[in-house]
Amino acid sequence: MSFEIHVSGAPKVAAEKVVPQLVADLVASGITAADPTLWGAAAEEEAAKRLGWVDAVSVSRPLVAEIVALRADFAGRGVDRFVLAGMGGSSLAPEVITQTAGVPLVILDSTAPGQVLAALDGDSETGGLERTALIVSSKSGSTVETDSAKRAFEAAFRDLGIDPAERIVVVTDPGSPLDHAAREAGYRVFNADPTVGGRYSALTAFGLVPAGLAGADIGELLDEADATLLEVAVDSPDNPALTLAAAIAASEGPGGTRRDKVGLVADGTHIEGLPDWIEQLIAESTGKEGTGILPVVLLPVSPEFDADLHDLQIVRLVGDAEHFRMLERHPGEVLVSGSLGAQMVVWEYATAIAGRLLGINPFDQPDVESAKIATRGLLEKRPAPSAPAFTVEGVEVRVSDPTLAVSGTISGVLDALWDRLGKDGYVSVQAYVDRLQIPQLMGLRELVAADAGRPATFGWGPRFLHSTGQYHKGGPETGVFLQITERTDVDLEIPGLPFTFGQLIEAQAAGDASVLAEHGRPVVTLTLTDPAIEVLALFEAAQ
Repeated sequence: MSFEIHVSGAPKVAAEKVVPQLVADLVASGITAADPTLWGAAAEEEAAKRLGWVDAVSVSRPLVAEIVALRADFAGRGVDRFVLAGMGGSSLAPEVITQTAGVPLVILDSTAPGQVLAALDGDSETGGLERTALIVSSKSGSTVETDSAKRAFEAAFRDLGIDPAERIVVVTDPGSPLDHAAREAGYRVFNADPTVGGRYSALTAFGLVPAGLAGADIGELLDEADATLLEVAVDSPDNPALTLAAAIAASEGPGGTRRDKVGLVADGTHIEGLPDWIEQLIAESTGKEGTGILPVVLLPVSPEFDADLHDLQIVRLVGDAEHFRMLERHPGEVLVSGSLGAQMVVWEYATAIAGRLLGINPFDQPDVESAKIATRGLLEKRPAPSAPAFTVEGVEVRVSDPTLAVSGTISGVLDALWDRLGKDGYVSVQAYVDRLQIPQLMGLRELVAADAGRPATFGWGPRFLHSTGQYHKGGPETGVFLQITERTDVDLEIPGLPFTFGQLIEAQAAGDASVLAEHGRPVVTLTLTDPAIEVLALFEAAQ
């Protein structure tokens, strides 16, 4: 088998309870046949337009030769550095494919000015703009982050005397605003299947074009996926997608309550970054109507393992069969193993099935637009930043509720935020910063989880707005939110737009904070006025 799953304890009980009914209801074969009625009458219209991913392997086969030929053409012109401007599933799928293949692809899924400049400038190893091609990836064709990046690269290419039409490749839905504009400009355009949502698009042009141009063997990836299709299509108790769906959506903790959080830990697998891709797939698909499954990306030594949390189901992504057998000593965990293509197919099926088990539509994202609307409003009005509740050690502190700031210390504010956590709560750490300059900020997640005693997630802003942002607003009202922003002298104009990249990311953070507060979610925003120094103070406070 190209994918293996082992369940024990509560996940096994859930599978024994749920899978027979899924088999009787012909759910697996129904998904394969693109039956939109599987998720109820309310979801039928949307589902009818969003099931093209089940045919992605066969539909995408002809793309392989086109992508390989385009890569060879670029190489013949001395272009061997590729930058991807994309958000959410459009960036996370190519990221995991290229990292696993060990080929370089610059991911630009941020509006932090420093990151945009780094993508424009390149480095001594990968080369600069004269050796660079940009892939602009946007399903809707109107994503502000990708549009802004495209504008910056177009201007930079022209400044070097390079025709952007020779260096820009576009992936978008047919008929989108970007499709029309790109064809008019003479850009190379790959149209993706419009019946595939962004988070289910890993095996379509959105995943394959950037990864293939970067040098990944996308033909082998499709072969891996193809080898798994029969396993997930059959209505059988041995179908791994049915078992996985039951394990993540129906596993119960003490007291018989559903475990609504899934801890994803890579432990020995050769696949790089898979938990991050799974995170956006599950969170955006299930986090709505006050329910959902919260994915929590963990390290093998994360605090959550020692906390014995009643509402957290561990899924361990492991390596070969020997490692798989060795890890069976983890009772109550879900162990999965398989190739990258197999993992993508099984997790897509399992997530769609989990949506059925939860009684929600796994193909819409009703709460994502709210943060975009708030951002646009702030960019149009350009209000002065609100005054901080207080400033200490160069860190400005802002809160959604004044009572969170009464201590006058960062550690006190964090304690007050943790006090808002209920027994089923979680902490979301959101970092709207240049992650190339302070990548160590990701380590804050571990400290927060230990200090708060509850699961903690970490997201780089604004990319998480296109994935886990849906869960934050549409899922259970159990989250508390810690935003990290930065004040920096580095900024960059966006050609043709009345705001800069710095103003854009500031508005995105403030807009999301306002929407979260409107939904009754407690928010603390810590602004680092000298990030290189204040990260240490933040780490100390979190401990």
